Amino acid sequence: GCPVPPPPRSASPGAAEVRARCAQGACLVSCHRRLYDLSGFVRLHPGGEQLLRRRAGTDVSAALDGPPHRHSANARRWLEQYYVGDLEQVPPWAGAGHPLGSQSGHASVVCILVDLVDWQKPLLWQVGYLGEKYDEWVHQPVDRPIRLFHSDFLEFLSKTAWYVVFMVWTPVVLYLSWVSYTSLAQGNTRLFSSFTTEYSIPVHKYYFPFIFLIGMILWSLLEYLIHRFVFHMKPPASNYYLITLHFLLHGQHHKSPFDSSRLVFPPVPASLVIGFFYGVLRLLLPEVLGLSVFVGGLCGYVIYDMIHYYLHYGSPKKGTYLYGLKAYHVKHHFEHQKSGFGITTRFWDYPFRTLIPEESFKKED
Repeated sequence: GCPVPPPPRSASPGAAEVRARCAQGACLVSCHRRLYDLSGFVRLHPGGEQLLRRRAGTDVSAALDGPPHRHSANARRWLEQYYVGDLEQVPPWAGAGHPLGSQSGHASVVCILVDLVDWQKPLLWQVGYLGEKYDEWVHQPVDRPIRLFHSDFLEFLSKTAWYVVFMVWTPVVLYLSWVSYTSLAQGNTRLFSSFTTEYSIPVHKYYFPFIFLIGMILWSLLEYLIHRFVFHMKPPASNYYLITLHFLLHGQHHKSPFDSSRLVFPPVPASLVIGFFYGVLRLLLPEVLGLSVFVGGLCGYVIYDMIHYYLHYGSPKKGTYLYGLKAYHVKHHFEHQKSGFGITTRFWDYPFRTLIPEESFKKED
């Protein structure tokens, strides 16, 4: 059986308190006569920023478009974190037309796993003991920060603000682009020169933008493959170390998708991975050509990290490309963890047949 839903944080609010909170700009939503305060989360939900601008601190239902859309069991679990009390009578504005509002006479049952870890202690060394419960636990997201390590120094290295990635790697991209272009301009770079001099192909400086673009495309494919086959591997329930590694690499992000300090790759561990890929390209391609491909891939990585952060914390305008990406990525986190692996683009989800079904985005009647 399912555990009993958590008790209210305080006494159930009366009508006067509800009106007072709304007057102060709170976003209160009712679902099956339970009241939730989504004030701190609504901006992160696709369309939440537009909702707030239109409601002007008054009627919630007047700011919403059309009938409610379908939400996953994880979304309903997520809602319970913002529970503030029960309502004897649901106000006409609370939930009427809201995606999480009560539109039917019955409530769907949602199992809420009791916490299997001690959130007051670092999680990294605990998750390996979850065994067969780990996969279900890690894919039930929560809205709270995560601490991984006992060591303050290691904890510091595992977290970073989004702008640090931009500030660290953008100068590197610009410098290496200049080095690549000027090196190609010397006219000494040729393809297949290690096999034959008679039929080798010269690589002119004018080719640099195309080589750079190839690097970005290769990164896009690599991003998809890593996300799907490494980040979303299912570690054996009996292997403590693989479960721990999975949580370190990506599980932490799915458990707490709005932990702002863990949405981008910290520069120190990132430099090790980036250095590895640079070494591989140096082995496979002539030095300058490998560097040109590498810097295009590095630029693609920076764009990827910036877009990923924005998909979690930005408020793109409805109907834009980024709005569609945000809705797609939210579906990946809350409902379709085994599909929808593209971050900056859905392109690779098509040939690899991991596209999230369009039916998931349709509104209910």
